[in-house]
Amino acid sequence: MNQFDDIRPYNDQEVREVLSKLVHDSEMQNAVAKFKFPKLHTMMPALAKWIIGTYLKSKTKQFNCVKDLQMMIEGYMDRMIETTTTGFTSSGLDQLDLTKPALFISNHRDIVLDPALVNLALHRAGSDTLTIATGDNLFTKPWVSDLMRLNKSFIVKRSGESKRERFNNSKQLSAYMDLCVHTEKNHVWIAQREGRAKDGLDKTNPAIISMLLLNKEKGGDISEYINAYNIVPVSISYQFDPCDVSKATELDAIAQHGSYKKGEQEDIQSITKGIVGQKGNVHVAFGTPLNGEFTDNIEVANEIDEQIIRLYHLFDTNLKSAEAIEKSESLQHPELDARTQGLTESQKAIFIQTYANPVFSKQTK
Repeated sequence: MNQFDDIRPYNDQEVREVLSKLVHDSEMQNAVAKFKFPKLHTMMPALAKWIIGTYLKSKTKQFNCVKDLQMMIEGYMDRMIETTTTGFTSSGLDQLDLTKPALFISNHRDIVLDPALVNLALHRAGSDTLTIATGDNLFTKPWVSDLMRLNKSFIVKRSGESKRERFNNSKQLSAYMDLCVHTEKNHVWIAQREGRAKDGLDKTNPAIISMLLLNKEKGGDISEYINAYNIVPVSISYQFDPCDVSKATELDAIAQHGSYKKGEQEDIQSITKGIVGQKGNVHVAFGTPLNGEFTDNIEVANEIDEQIIRLYHLFDTNLKSAEAIEKSESLQHPELDARTQGLTESQKAIFIQTYANPVFSKQTK
């Protein structure tokens, strides 16, 4: 067994076997049927599952490699952008040498869309697609794990019973990412922090950089190691966050009660909401590769933060929210105001603060 077999994406030779297992997976058929045919699933669940199973078996007969699957996903992405955004733009790619493998580190607002949109921008620029770091909290179901690993995702093990186990998990991840970028010459994506920035404050966790450095030779130069990774900061901006209300509700619960208990299927629901929810304009800004003198992980994290905050594209939703806070006035934005209907005053205040925080972050940088 290869040392990375339990975390790596599936390869082309494994696609047919994994797909064959997936299309017969009753739990996946049920989940897709519930989403695709909610009324039919309620009245006749067996029929809804049979329709989905038959469709999936027919659809996947033509898929023999990872690229086949990604070409299908591209079609869904194009449709999603057409139906749930008013525009998708990107900047900075013309300044990058995309033939050189890079580690893209981005802010994190949406569980699935963040890497998917970076992927799409790269693909449209004629580049290879990403190998994507995905937290094991999303791999609660075997079929979800299989789907993500078919789409070039690798597993970031966040759990671990002991400190030693968690350290070994980080060592394995560090070695695998080194292999991806420097040996396999793949572009890699990882979020700047564990979990989404639900408060709108984009801050790189220095532990991400510490994890990368675990594979550095003892006594090796930090700057040389970091610069060789060709780290490109990426700033993703959504005019409207489809999960804005649920994020505000969660943050308010933590503020009021000190904790928030996530539902069993809440991550899957957030993924669905992010994909189908209206997002307005979306922009992905690519920064310049890190190439400087660094003495520790904090300096590297600060450089990533500087670029992400500077490149963040402010929309009217951000500016109007910041204006409301600065002037202690009510929010003058009809669409945002409509989204806050039904929220308590404390939830609404958090909602507005979340949209305003990118403005304030720019002011303090």
